[in-house]
Amino acid sequence: MTKGMFPEDFLWGAATSSYQIEGAWDADGRGPSIWDEFCRQPGRVVGGDRGDVACDSYRRYADDVALLKELGAQVYRFSVSWPRVFPSGTGAVNRAGLHYYHHLVDALLAQGIRPFCTLYHWDLPQALQAKGGWENRATIDAFVEYSDLLFREFHQKIDLWITFNEPFCSSFVGNYFGIHAPGKTDLAAALACAHHQLVAHGLAATRFRQLVAQGKASGSLGIAPNITWAEPYTESEADRQACLRSIQWSWDWFLDPVCLGAYPEPLLTWFANHGVHPPVVEGDWEAIKQPLDFVGGNYYCASVNLHDATPAGGLLESSQVDMGWEKSDNGWPLTPEGFTRSLVRIANKYRGLPIYITENGLCLNDAQDQRRIVYLDQHLRALARALAQGVPVKGYLAWSLLDNFEWAEGYSKRFGLVFVDFSTGTRTPKPSFYWYRDQISEFGRTPTTVSK
Repeated sequence: MTKGMFPEDFLWGAATSSYQIEGAWDADGRGPSIWDEFCRQPGRVVGGDRGDVACDSYRRYADDVALLKELGAQVYRFSVSWPRVFPSGTGAVNRAGLHYYHHLVDALLAQGIRPFCTLYHWDLPQALQAKGGWENRATIDAFVEYSDLLFREFHQKIDLWITFNEPFCSSFVGNYFGIHAPGKTDLAAALACAHHQLVAHGLAATRFRQLVAQGKASGSLGIAPNITWAEPYTESEADRQACLRSIQWSWDWFLDPVCLGAYPEPLLTWFANHGVHPPVVEGDWEAIKQPLDFVGGNYYCASVNLHDATPAGGLLESSQVDMGWEKSDNGWPLTPEGFTRSLVRIANKYRGLPIYITENGLCLNDAQDQRRIVYLDQHLRALARALAQGVPVKGYLAWSLLDNFEWAEGYSKRFGLVFVDFSTGTRTPKPSFYWYRDQISEFGRTPTTVSK
């Protein structure tokens, strides 16, 4: 890579999420989340692991900020634990939990690192799940209340906001596939969760704009869906449609409503033919279709798919073909070319909206770490190719700063630039940490204003 591949105001950083790193699951008044409950159900998580301690970042956040400073990160994406702030999901605010995030943000700002805050990275308060969770429209109002508090609290401290991280996972993976919390296997429930999250996003965005206009909030706001790519195995229309359904399910299903005001065809008809529909009520589309300042995108891999009407093809009748490509330690193929194609498609479809790469990284348990360096290098080159085609990417955040609790995989899978000894909490930067630090040093600049 050479100078000039990345804009001078391009942001470089790393990302984490609250449940995966904070631990302190019952400290200082925090309420339980759906992941606390899920982890306590036998057989749900590899090894019976829990996020009770994780990286202990609730107590060791200063260590993490020091690592970010050493990395040269210009921006740090983290998420807020909703039940740490509202133990019951709504009502009384837990000031002790809120103060933790003030301490974290203040520590970042003191080191010249911009906070990039995600409001929802899957840890719904269990008290709300007990009332139906995202299937219950009351959760929408609770989310807007929670968002409003954070927008006000961090006015002039946080200027980059994401409402929902990977809503495909928190709706379909958690409520249709049953792999993530709350562990349901009901397609109608999953569609309801996805739709209500979109309404919650839109209403929170509206509240954000109102507060900004009143001088009570600041910054830019977006949403961060999964970004995946599927290439057809043959040139047949059946294979092309199978790939389109796969792409649409992960990100069009969430970006089309926000940006275009409708669910994507043909996937909407496909679901209807299976007897399920999003539970749209009057006023929902007005709520959902709100302007975005940017799109976040989490990209890890692509696939080659074919039409498969057997049970192996699943709901979408779309099966991945094993092309013999190198894979990560969690079985995902290493496909940087899909990164470029995805970014070009986003830019073309959503009329040049600014994009932040909010997650990109490799699952690798090899202590030598060289494959992670190759992965990051290949994907930064793929990103540079998208930039060369005019895609307005504004920043790149590696996933993840730390090895962490990897959801249903527990502690068996490592994505971090920093090795974490989960028995002691000791953090040790990996070779990829120093490689990425060198890239930031070579290509990074510190912008003075928010990129919009």
